[in-house]
Amino acid sequence: MRALLDRVGAGETLCGDGAWGTQLMARGLAPGDGFEIFNATRPDLLAEIASSYLEAGAELVTTNTFGGSPLALATHGLDDRTEELNLAAVEAIRGAVAGRALISGSVGPTGRLLLPHGDTPPEIVLDGFRRQIAALVAAGADLVCIETMMDLEEARLAVRAAREVAAPVPVIATMTFDPTPRGFFTAMGVTVEQACRGLEEAGADLVGANCGHGIEAMVALAAVFAEHAHTPIVIQANAGLPEQRDGALHYPEDPAFMAARVPALLDLGVAVIGGCCGTGPEHIRAIRAAIDARRRRLS
Repeated sequence: MRALLDRVGAGETLCGDGAWGTQLMARGLAPGDGFEIFNATRPDLLAEIASSYLEAGAELVTTNTFGGSPLALATHGLDDRTEELNLAAVEAIRGAVAGRALISGSVGPTGRLLLPHGDTPPEIVLDGFRRQIAALVAAGADLVCIETMMDLEEARLAVRAAREVAAPVPVIATMTFDPTPRGFFTAMGVTVEQACRGLEEAGADLVGANCGHGIEAMVALAAVFAEHAHTPIVIQANAGLPEQRDGALHYPEDPAFMAARVPALLDLGVAVIGGCCGTGPEHIRAIRAAIDARRRRLS
């Protein structure tokens, strides 16, 4: 379980995987009932995607549990299956990677607004994250990845839940930022400095950003993280901003474009580099090649 912290603590940069929703939709699955239902109904597809990322060079492979908290699952009437769906997700990935990559238990936002901005008590959110994370770790997740957070308080509750139910397990916490003339902010107005301080105080082992924008914006964002973070940094960029083409979403940044910006992230000391929306195995293959090129030069 400590392998992640040992490696990044030694100055190594690890390669993450890419998008999961994009890959599921490419295989003809629609998210109408929530992607997490496929953990129970199509574990074969989860294993196929995990294998494709492993073969591409991913050293961390994510579970299909982004919306796996009870509050998020309740949107699709699946909250009573929280433990089942999270356990099934890890089991599918564990069978595919067979110890050749770390299993990263994905924890996304609940989709609810906390009091006083919304109607959801923090205690309900915390308890839901406890249930989800306990199931992920019980099934064999090597780390917990809290991702795509906008609200710092919600992100802190997720980190707290991980520390309460799985204290020895490494925790990654990433938020989603937008560039503005005044700097980078989440949709809830959180700055990078506030995110670093808040997430680290809550107990995150690695902090950073995912989703939102393409890799060039993420390089600029990583530079701000490098100024404020006291923990290793994680960056997982989209393959650009999506565009509608012929009735479908198209992400403009190809593998070569993204890989060409990886050296800039390595120069900033980023510890984990992966992909988010629109990225697939070929993006990860190119990112891994760029990471390996730096490893060879330093060896």
